Amino acid sequence: MRVVIAGAGIVGRSIARELIGNGHRVLLVDRAPAAMKISSVPDAQWLLADACEVTSLQEADLADCDVVVAATGDDKANLVVSLLAKTEYGVPRTVARVNNPKNEWLFDEAWGVDVAVSTPRLMTALVEEAVSAGELVRLFTFQQGQTSMAEFTLDETSRVVGRTVAEVRLPEDTVLVAIVRGERPIAPDRDDRLEAGDHLMFLSSPAAEDALRTVLGSP
Repeated sequence: MRVVIAGAGIVGRSIARELIGNGHRVLLVDRAPAAMKISSVPDAQWLLADACEVTSLQEADLADCDVVVAATGDDKANLVVSLLAKTEYGVPRTVARVNNPKNEWLFDEAWGVDVAVSTPRLMTALVEEAVSAGELVRLFTFQQGQTSMAEFTLDETSRVVGRTVAEVRLPEDTVLVAIVRGERPIAPDRDDRLEAGDHLMFLSSPAAEDALRTVLGSP
């Protein structure tokens, strides 16, 4: 897979190292000469250019790109890169970094964003997930905001404790994708019986989350 990353700061370089370690080809693009720390990711390709300009994206050969990651520290730039990648070059998948959670509502299909990643929101969700048994915590949203991944930790008062997966009537547009019990992930089977302390991972539409809370919560 070929990935172009706009923004060669700490975030962009970290993503690049992970992708290269997984066998992917990566091009890092940044307009700041000080960001050209080539020795920090020697196996990546590097391009000194402004990723918000069409000529730069042509030089980056986005037409031959599978994924564009807009990872700059500027939300406006990340939106422009995502929009150009999707509309001008038909890149199959765009992932955009959200620096200010107040701007998160902009990062949708109208701006060419397939997946928006808000680090502050994700960190908040992970903190809540660690301490909030009995609460539905949204971890992230993708597919232009139409699908979210959420986690619910069952406590002793949950109405589904002791039931099998098949006995739990989930809301429409909601799928149980994993049960984490202790440190072990479990692929849900209809005969698996739910226990207090189980971490349930769901894919659902954001509109279904209130109904999901009702299903899983205390009587």
